[in-house]
Amino acid sequence: MKNVKKHLLVTVLPFLVVACGPKWKEAEKEGYKLVENTDGATLGYAPESGIQILTVDRLAFKDLNKNGTLDPYEDWRLSVEERAADLASKMSVEQIAGLMLYSAHQSIPGGGNRFFGPVTYNGKPFEESGAKASDLSDAQKIFLKDDNLRHVLITSVQTPGVAAQWNNNAQAFVEGIGMGIPVNTSSDPRHGSDSYAEFNAGAGGRISMWPSSLGIAASFDPALMQQFGEIASKEYRALGIATALSPQIDLATEPRWSRFDGTMGEDPKLATDMARAYVDGFQSSDDGGWGYQSVNAMVKHWPGGGPEEGGRDAHFGYGAYAVYPGNNLKDHLKPFTEGAFKLKGATGMASAVMPYYTISTNRDTVNGENVGNSYNKYLITNLLRDKYGYDGVVCTDWGITRDVSSVYVFEGKPWGVEHLSVAERHYKIIEAGCDQFGGNNDMDPVIEAYQMGVKEHGEEYMRKRFEVSAVRLLKNIFRTNLFENPYLDVAATEATVGKPEFMAAGYQAQLRSVVMLKNQGNVLPMKEKKKVYVPQRFVASSKNWFGIATPERNEVPFNMDVIIKYYDVVEDPSAADFALVGIENPNGGVGYEVSDNEKGGNGYVPISLQYGPYTATYARDSSLAGGSPMEDFTNRTYKEKSFLASNTTDLDLVKDTKKIMGDKPVVVLVRVSKPMVFAEIEPYASAILVQMGVQDQALMDLVSGKVEPSALLPFQMPADMKTVELQFEDVPRDMEPYIDAESNAYDFAFGLNWGGVINDDRVKNYK
Repeated sequence: MKNVKKHLLVTVLPFLVVACGPKWKEAEKEGYKLVENTDGATLGYAPESGIQILTVDRLAFKDLNKNGTLDPYEDWRLSVEERAADLASKMSVEQIAGLMLYSAHQSIPGGGNRFFGPVTYNGKPFEESGAKASDLSDAQKIFLKDDNLRHVLITSVQTPGVAAQWNNNAQAFVEGIGMGIPVNTSSDPRHGSDSYAEFNAGAGGRISMWPSSLGIAASFDPALMQQFGEIASKEYRALGIATALSPQIDLATEPRWSRFDGTMGEDPKLATDMARAYVDGFQSSDDGGWGYQSVNAMVKHWPGGGPEEGGRDAHFGYGAYAVYPGNNLKDHLKPFTEGAFKLKGATGMASAVMPYYTISTNRDTVNGENVGNSYNKYLITNLLRDKYGYDGVVCTDWGITRDVSSVYVFEGKPWGVEHLSVAERHYKIIEAGCDQFGGNNDMDPVIEAYQMGVKEHGEEYMRKRFEVSAVRLLKNIFRTNLFENPYLDVAATEATVGKPEFMAAGYQAQLRSVVMLKNQGNVLPMKEKKKVYVPQRFVASSKNWFGIATPERNEVPFNMDVIIKYYDVVEDPSAADFALVGIENPNGGVGYEVSDNEKGGNGYVPISLQYGPYTATYARDSSLAGGSPMEDFTNRTYKEKSFLASNTTDLDLVKDTKKIMGDKPVVVLVRVSKPMVFAEIEPYASAILVQMGVQDQALMDLVSGKVEPSALLPFQMPADMKTVELQFEDVPRDMEPYIDAESNAYDFAFGLNWGGVINDDRVKNYK
């Protein structure tokens, strides 16, 4: 009997130990530890942060607030809603105020500029500091620790590996602070194409390259947009990015707007379907819901930034007003309310919304306020939240609480509330129903705003109001599993970002985004190894939004190493079989000139969509909006004023090339960022292709016939500037389209393939 008992002890005890022991195991990674629960979440933590792993019900949890007990917000078994509510209730007002901040633009490593000041590491510029590219800057340490900021906007990164290591450094830094809330990193779109780069199906890159959103929209295929979102989100998460400051789903009803190329076109139905597909692609993890591969989508810009009066942009005071001569706000809401807020996937709706800088003139039917959208309680609370039931994060566009000195400088954008103090602007934004301040690193004005609310409404009201925003913000961090494991395997990042299959998918999308407008006499496809003449393009000197100047230059418009793989390049036009001309759409200005103001004018000039001289004969006698406190007039008309595009030499290039080529084909490839008047160049071109951000190699694959053109115009090309002036800024597809020599109208949903005008199911569905 003793032997039997001894045998039972020997055989049963090990089983009991295994059965009752922890159901998790820990592994050492580079710079952090990884804890895998057998039946649950994978956790990541940095030993130097000082947090411990708690074992409850044999499962592992992170003790983020270091109190030795499992709090509801630390329990990954609970719902996101329960966890966010618990954490918000435990946070101090200062911690919530920091959560409501979204950082100014951060580059890795930081170099500094005149807008955000110098960037230092241990008190020295990066180059002199001895710091690693992945180290946190002095300013980052301050706003993460002292200001409790947890939302960081990343711009350029040195390499994917550096981005991953910076992420790990930032997460380790905040993990040991306060409640252990992780950093939620975001990015503006970063998947644009390098035209000069070559594509190799077996090679990777820094990140996959795709056409612009407008280019993908030209495919008229929402499935392609969703594929982009699915791939881009994987690359984002590999870089440590859990929020996309995109998509830009403004309805592009104003053809002169400088941000036209960031949109999905001017048609409400197409833009709505594309918006839905984009958000579904970004937010859905592999199982269709929220998870480790999900990226929060911040759709912009509510309630639609497209109808800018005269096409002037609201980054400046001269473009502060959106106008609605067609009384057509409803179409601008559709990409949001019927697209991004009604997803097919399990995430339901876009998790965040960004209003635009604009004053949506006379749209406030409750209070009658004409103030910037983020300041407008009707637009944010009555319309977005109450009418359309949106309870996600609303984050202002960047820098709207800062001061500004004139309508033509790139400074703050407090349109309609210029008279308020910085703290008063924060308070008005909170009262309007917003949750977060874009581009603000400083907690102090948010605390001041809180105190204003306490004085007006009492402590209980303001504490509850702050917790409402905190819950919304925290849910987006919980949903993407950052509380469980915010750390990255650097080697996995380097293997994921820009891997060959992602590069190949982006390249295929590029091929599907180029629209063929003209193919006279079926000159295309042009057989390979023919002789081609490529004239140089003159680029005039210019200044960007930030005032940085680019000197004039002559340039070859293509990567000739790519061209010579398809054709024999000749210097003598008479020896060529055809000419290949690369140009860009007219650069018709921004709609304001300081020189006009200095000469006694009001400063307002037309934005032109043509290359040649333009006089605004058909412009409005009186503007629909005005009244900036920085101006002593309200009429911003530019009627009878003239403007000449800075790249009028592109028109000369096409004409001159046609002249020297005689009867030989002239193939014109146009990079477009907005509509343009083709009447000037179409008669001189044998074939025309328009592209919205592709590699030169993709263009050559189309020109040579390796691939057949299939894209359609996601917007109208106007017949002339008269129809541009007479159209309504808020109404889609209301221009007279250009009709070419072959009687083809360059209208919405128009495009050619080798057989002629495309008239497939896409055209029938959307046109």
